[in-house]
Formats: sequence, structure tokens, C-alpha cells
Amino acid sequence: MVTARALVSRDPLSPFSIESVQIDDPRSDEILVRMRATGICHTDLVARAAGSRTRPVLLGHEGAGVVETVGSRVTGIRPGDHVVLTYRRCGTCANCAQGRPAYCHRGGVLNQFGTRADGSPRVTSGGGPVADGFFGQSSFAEMALTTQDNTIVVDRDVDLAVAAPLGCSVQTGAGAVMNVLRPEPSDSFVVHGAGGVGMAAVLAAVATGVGTICVVETSGARRALALDLGATHVFDPADVDVVEALRDVTGGGVTHALDTTGVADVVADAIAALGIGGTLVTVGLGKGTVRLDLLDTVITGKTVRGCLEGDSIPEQFVPVLTALLRDGRLPVDRLVSSYHWRDIDAAVDDHRDGKTVKPVLLWE
Repeated sequence: MVTARALVSRDPLSPFSIESVQIDDPRSDEILVRMRATGICHTDLVARAAGSRTRPVLLGHEGAGVVETVGSRVTGIRPGDHVVLTYRRCGTCANCAQGRPAYCHRGGVLNQFGTRADGSPRVTSGGGPVADGFFGQSSFAEMALTTQDNTIVVDRDVDLAVAAPLGCSVQTGAGAVMNVLRPEPSDSFVVHGAGGVGMAAVLAAVATGVGTICVVETSGARRALALDLGATHVFDPADVDVVEALRDVTGGGVTHALDTTGVADVVADAIAALGIGGTLVTVGLGKGTVRLDLLDTVITGKTVRGCLEGDSIPEQFVPVLTALLRDGRLPVDRLVSSYHWRDIDAAVDDHRDGKTVKPVLLWE
């Protein structure tokens, strides 16, 4: 058992609590990782605010670090390896077998519930259990217990502070573009919402040579950054009719669209702005209802679909992202703002205020 400093959520409305926690030694199928950096994702904040979640809980799911020890059944990963952490999957269900691990039949259990399969806790504080295992990592701590299926080895010259978001937000945004939408240079692409996921999608669209790249975003600073990163058009939804503006710049309608907001009215506009045969992918965690015009959908051949984790197979896609990163074609560093881990509340505030796109906590 090791002792580590951690950022624990004890109440949905309270700041994170800085605590010393005890982390169990890795079992035969587990890996102990010393964290170097952890990205803060909107999903962490949604989970913290959920009143139904077991407390106390250790969140964090965009971790990157160095392997300390590995269990006896772990293969291909050794102490000293630099790793990016991602989501868990069983590897044996029909979806995993078909190369769709983001839709693993056991994904909810593996990524959301804070105990091992036998019910034993991995993390304790003050003698009591702390719910962990969030996305199979709970990386808001100096140490994290992971498993082989969600631990991706990367080259040691990759900056782990920049690589940390690759396992979730960058994978989600870039994967939606590169794995699902797959626009051609002659196509048009729009992203609604330019947070970490949306900006990653912009980077991917630029990297793949899409000719018309539009961003719909309320923050002026983020619109300016999107243009600097390669977007061709940006729109403030408070100033323009988004549907008409997108139809105008694309000559009749968008061919490929991504919604990161999960806001029903935004999704409705995204559908309305699609051209004939256009496709919208939605990744935002929304709970609203969108009315779909069935006649329009049939006549225009529009497609609307959801997407988790960019439909990625992480052990294949994370290396693609790191290669683009090293070649300078995916400048994720332009999105990252680093914070000392003790300053998590300031990082969260800056994220909510639009002052930073991707806050990353540093553990050293």
C-alpha cells in the first residue's frame, strides 16, 4: 500500500478536498502509475455535481504518468514506461470484438463504479473507502491504479502535460473527425462549441486538410484561437442566425458537423444547417429533447448519430495522435494551460469562464 496526495470530492457543491489517501498495491492484472499530469474534463465536473454519486469519490480521467509497478499478469508494460491513460473496456463482448470498445457492454460498470469486481476498495482515506476507478484510473491523485486495457505506452520524449488530454477530450474530438465523419478536403466542417473537445476537432480538421472549417462559439477568445489554429470562419451565435450563416459560407449547407454542447437548441440548429447528405455527430452530454423533421431527414438524406470517445480503439489511435503531435500537425499544446495540482479550483473556474481551453494539473 502507498500513501498519495489526492483531490477528493466529498460533496457536490464543495471544493475538492486535499487529502492523503492510501492506495492498495496492484493486483495481478493492475498497474500502479505515478501521475505527472492530469487534464480536467467537463465530464469530471458533471460527475462531481451528480448528487447520486457515492461519496467520497476520487475523479480524474485524463491522466499521464510513469509506471511504478505492474501485476504479474500484465504484459507489454514495464516499470519506467511513460503512459497515457484512457477509458476501460472488457475486451470480450460483441462490441469490443468488433472494434467498438467505446460501446463495451460492461463499460458503465468498468468506468463509473468505485470498487473492484469483488467489491473491495482500492483507495481509502481516514480508514474509510473512497470510490475510485473513474474511467479505470481516478487520476486526480499522485498515484493511480490502472489496468492493461486503459494504459497506453508512449515515447519518452512526448510531453506528458500535453499528452494527458489525448486519452479523452482530444481522442473524442479528433476521433469524431478522423474516425467517424472523415471529411475530405473539398468538404465543409463545423463544430458547435470550442472547448477542449471542439478545439481538438478543429485541429484534426486542419491536420486532415479540410477546406472549410467553421466554429460556432460564444467566447470571443476561443473564436480568435480557433482562427489562429486554422479555422476559416467563426460565428458568435448571439450575433448571427447560425443556420443561415453556415448555409451561406458553405453554399447551401454543411457536409460534416460536430456538436460538443449537448444543448438541444444548438443540436437542432446543427441539424438544420446540414446540407443534402450531411452528417451530424453529437458528443455533448445533454439531457434535452430534439424534434426531428422526418420528411426533411428522408428527402435530404441527413444522418444524425452519437459518438463516444471518438469511436477510437485507444491503443491504435493514441499513437496516431502522438505522431501528429510530434510532427507539429496537432498542436495540442496551444490548448493546454498548466496548473499546480493544489490549484484545481482556480483551474476549474478558469475553464468555466472560458479563460482556458484545457486545464492540466501538474503533479511535480
